[in-house]
Amino acid sequence: MQDYFKVKSGLSKEIIAQISDQKQEPSWMTDLRLKAFDTFLSKPLPSWGPDLSMLDFELICCYSKPFVKQATSWHELSCEVCESFACANLPQAEKSCLAGVGAQYESEMVYKNLRQNLTAQGVIFVDTDTALRKYPELFKKYFGQLVPPSDNKFAALNAAFWSGGSFLYVPPGIHVELPLQTYFTINSAQLGQFERTIIIADTGSSVEYIEGCSAQKYNGVSLHAGVVELYAHEDAHIRYTTIQNWSPTIYNLVTKRAVAYRHGTVEWIDGNFGSGITMKYPSVILKEEGAKGLLVSLSTAGKCQVQDTGGSMIHQASKTRSHIVSKSLSEDGGQALFRGTVCCKPGIEDAKAFMQCDSLILDNESRAQSIPKIDAESDKVSISHEASIGAIDKEQLFYCMSRGLNVQEARALIIGGFIDAFVKELPMEYAIEINRLISKDL
Repeated sequence: MQDYFKVKSGLSKEIIAQISDQKQEPSWMTDLRLKAFDTFLSKPLPSWGPDLSMLDFELICCYSKPFVKQATSWHELSCEVCESFACANLPQAEKSCLAGVGAQYESEMVYKNLRQNLTAQGVIFVDTDTALRKYPELFKKYFGQLVPPSDNKFAALNAAFWSGGSFLYVPPGIHVELPLQTYFTINSAQLGQFERTIIIADTGSSVEYIEGCSAQKYNGVSLHAGVVELYAHEDAHIRYTTIQNWSPTIYNLVTKRAVAYRHGTVEWIDGNFGSGITMKYPSVILKEEGAKGLLVSLSTAGKCQVQDTGGSMIHQASKTRSHIVSKSLSEDGGQALFRGTVCCKPGIEDAKAFMQCDSLILDNESRAQSIPKIDAESDKVSISHEASIGAIDKEQLFYCMSRGLNVQEARALIIGGFIDAFVKELPMEYAIEINRLISKDL
């Protein structure tokens, strides 16, 4: 079995000091962690969303480090660690369709690799702990600027106990042609995983990043409270794709935020297929003229699942564009909620925003809800919203069955059409996997 360094369960300043010492961090980071912990203690749990009363922080181990050296070859990892990622087909995907790969096991990144041609062009793709050591000025410039500890209780928790995650910097004018991917696994009961991911696309650059997540099923609740910060500078383009398939014992409570500068573009492609409770609302701050934001999301809620998801587009400049498309499926008593916000600040002109939420309820026990918010402080902008919630159309089902399909095949065909807006945004190999997950779960 794999050996670990683990802190005791619970949250305390002593544990923070232990983690910071284990990582040999500079004093300013230790101080930041300790102040963030005070912020965490001062903030209440959110009262407006799903019931979080089963989350007992005193039972959560917030740092578990496998005793393995970070590898650049899969053969350097132990069989136990390597098998966790082989199940996700990560080694094969790296060979065929990825420019770089990271793999996080529990609280630490155990594998990181980037193609040599990108390294030669100045692309930085390391775990966030390594970025703190090797690129301290660049790290300090961006860490916590979009998601400070004061943002919410779980952002403060992450700032206090963060470990692992990806740090990606793309220099001006560099276009990363193939996606980069990082995969996160939780392999212990009652573990807290608090990775911190920071992606910077400098002027005129572009990159696509894919995040995958999974966890084994254990008795007791585990917690995933990651933070993601994206920076798209002038004329830069970031596409961030998340495919999360957590076990039903995971509370997935994350904060993801991006900023797009002049003619910059940020795209969130967000898939949520597991966890007991998810609260996730990726947002884009459209900070300068010509900035664009896109969010396309899909959530599936099954038995004992609550998918509380959505996103925000904050228009702070003229001639900005945003588009939110959310799809959800609920079955077997699952609950799917959409919270979407479009905000246009005073004085801006020629901003356009569109928000769409569609929910498909597959039985009489399940629920879906749409909670949109439009805050327009300028009368020279165009904002539109539409939403639909309903069951599978009986006429569509009858039509499909009249063409020779059985009930299950007909349902799968209709559901496939319903989620097409999400699936078509994915690379082919991921689209196939999503269709497999949908057919298996629903």
